[in-house]
Amino acid sequence: MNRHKRIAPLALLSVVVGFGALLGAWKYSAVKEAAAASASQPEPMETVTAVAAVAREQRPTTTAVGTVLALRSVSLRNELPGTVQRVNLTPGEIVEAGTVLVALDVSVEEAELAANKAQAQLADTVYRRLSRLRESGAVSQDELDRAKAELDVAQAGIRRARAVIARKTIRAPFRARVGIADLHPGQYLDQGTLLTTLQGVGNGVHVDFTVAQQVAAQLREGEPVEILAGATAQPAGATIVALDARVDPETRNAAVRALIGGADSTPTPGASVQVRVPVGPSRPAVTVPVSALRRGPEGDRVFVIEQDAGGNSRARQRRVQAGAVLGDSVVIEQGLETGEQVAATGSFKLYDGVLVSVATEQLASTAATTSAGSL
Repeated sequence: MNRHKRIAPLALLSVVVGFGALLGAWKYSAVKEAAAASASQPEPMETVTAVAAVAREQRPTTTAVGTVLALRSVSLRNELPGTVQRVNLTPGEIVEAGTVLVALDVSVEEAELAANKAQAQLADTVYRRLSRLRESGAVSQDELDRAKAELDVAQAGIRRARAVIARKTIRAPFRARVGIADLHPGQYLDQGTLLTTLQGVGNGVHVDFTVAQQVAAQLREGEPVEILAGATAQPAGATIVALDARVDPETRNAAVRALIGGADSTPTPGASVQVRVPVGPSRPAVTVPVSALRRGPEGDRVFVIEQDAGGNSRARQRRVQAGAVLGDSVVIEQGLETGEQVAATGSFKLYDGVLVSVATEQLASTAATTSAGSL
């Protein structure tokens, strides 16, 4: 009886041990199969376009804040008082030189013009008749002179009436964009009332800005500068056309004027813009496409394409020091050498050591040429 009681626990223990051994063998086999399956899977690969770092001459720049000014700008006012008869002022509209913008009532002046014309016609007839009579000695020279004076007065009255009509008909002095106006037919205007503002268009704009006297001393008329009218806008080329002859004694800055040549898409007069001003001589620089530069809390970096021991292309992360952005390219001041291949398109999905498939040599070369040409 006691013997049977001792055998039962030993049998149960044997069963448990055997079951555990079988479970362990099954688990080992499953892990081994998973490892074998994982080993047979190909290494992940990312597709990118590689571009060679390009050497170019770069001139350091400083940034100034500028104000856009129209080449021609006027505040439109009436020279003579009168009642508004017709208004052609649509804010924002571009009008051509000579366009009638405001016409005041000239009915009185037109009546005076008609009277003066009639007087001039009569005076001319009398003068011609007396001229013929003077030839025969029938009238004196005094009578002829008096008739000539009356003709001159009548003709002067015609010119005066026409001049008043012209001054009451306000025209655009040049091609311009109309500002805000609040005029209505029947409205009486005192002399010198502000009607609207006109900003010349089509011939470009000026940009006035100030720079430190040390910078101004290095600038010359005809030198190029870049104008940035917005955070996402492409820089517009401008040329320095004037340098102030004096330095402000309070700020020690000098005023500079640049010209943006003649497109209608120039910045709006009065707008604030940024101006990139060249400083100092040119120096060698390395540039890559903006898409190749990755920025982060740990600093700037690029992914350099290198060959591993097996001849495969891999992306290696490299810390760099980025400089100015020049159009579609960025200057790399430290950390990269000319000719090194960097990942451009697709660099956002890379990590250090990842296997990459580089675009064809023709595509990469084209991308590099495009990047260099955009500078």
